[in-house]
Amino acid sequence: MRLYLLALNPTDSVTEGFLPAARRLGLDVTLLTDRPAEHRAVCPDVEVLECDVRDFRAVVSRVSAHGSPDAVFTNSDHLQTQAALAADYFGLPAKDWRAALRTKDKAEMRRRLAAAGVDAVRSLELAAGQDPSPVAAGVPYPCVVKPREGVASEDVVMAGDAAELARRCEEIRARRPGAALVVEEYLPGELFTLETLGDGRVRHVLGGFRTELSPPPYFIEERLTYVARQPRDVVDQVLAQLDVLGVGFGACHTEFVVHEGRARIIEVNYRAIGDQCDLLLAGLLGIPFFEHVLRTHLGEPLPSELGARTDGAARLDYPCADRAGTLTSAPGATEVEAGGVTLTYRPLRGLGERHPVYGTNRDFLGVVRATGTDPAAVDRAVTGFLVAQHWEITP
Repeated sequence: MRLYLLALNPTDSVTEGFLPAARRLGLDVTLLTDRPAEHRAVCPDVEVLECDVRDFRAVVSRVSAHGSPDAVFTNSDHLQTQAALAADYFGLPAKDWRAALRTKDKAEMRRRLAAAGVDAVRSLELAAGQDPSPVAAGVPYPCVVKPREGVASEDVVMAGDAAELARRCEEIRARRPGAALVVEEYLPGELFTLETLGDGRVRHVLGGFRTELSPPPYFIEERLTYVARQPRDVVDQVLAQLDVLGVGFGACHTEFVVHEGRARIIEVNYRAIGDQCDLLLAGLLGIPFFEHVLRTHLGEPLPSELGARTDGAARLDYPCADRAGTLTSAPGATEVEAGGVTLTYRPLRGLGERHPVYGTNRDFLGVVRATGTDPAAVDRAVTGFLVAQHWEITP
């Protein structure tokens, strides 16, 4: 059976998660990408073909010319609609391309949720180059401005007044010429994620994470702590919003806030959670998570019970660069087990690399992930590791 996997840049989710899972399932993998050299460097044993993967017509043409597919899949935020359209063209199981579009387009997501009456967030869409000044008076402050089709914390920033909003829009457009923006009210509350896995018939809730962010105006995810169960009414509120968006096939990573018992979606990433959280989740739950995701795209139903462990505790921390410069000293990759806790550290930036301060997740220097069954022991392990390490950035 042949799996066509669409990708942009290489990610841990693909190289350490989905590709090994595909091998375990005995699948022949063809990776389509606009960055073939990067993927061949990290996956020399995988067939890699160059393709304009942002254009679904190019994907259909490349697949059709190369060989019959049994599944077309991507874990990229930017390629979900293209993969869904290509899979549908070949009559294969896939996400509804409309749902993929609704979740990627943040303005459309807000419109859809408001029209269904499940949540109305005060927001507006700014076309590329549109002056925010005429509408700034009608925006609630503080507000958040972000690219309409952005991802994670990239160019997501808070503005306290109209002047700051105009300045932030100008800064984002300097980095993203031609990008449409969304300006919306800041939603207070504690930030969580909900991780789900479905086959269009059954949907499993895999728990989620409590997310701790950097201080405003940016929204860098500095720490995630596993939350096995949210209150039933909170989960029901989030799932009801996902139903309105048409989300229910494959993996989905949803970010939401809870304030005074009300759950409100911040962002829906219609793919597996990243930044090594998916790798942690698979081990923590003791399930073949990546295989389950691929099987749904092969048309196989999910089991009614996944058999996931329920006694796990986990935490991830992301040491961040606090200044521009060259990384001159940092710990190497580490893996230790002690006191019932397994701790793994992986560098995300190499020695000698020079970077500005981005104000996004690109400031991550590395990721510490720890799992066990005692939350206090997990916290002590991560805190102790971080205290003992040193990262040096030379201006």
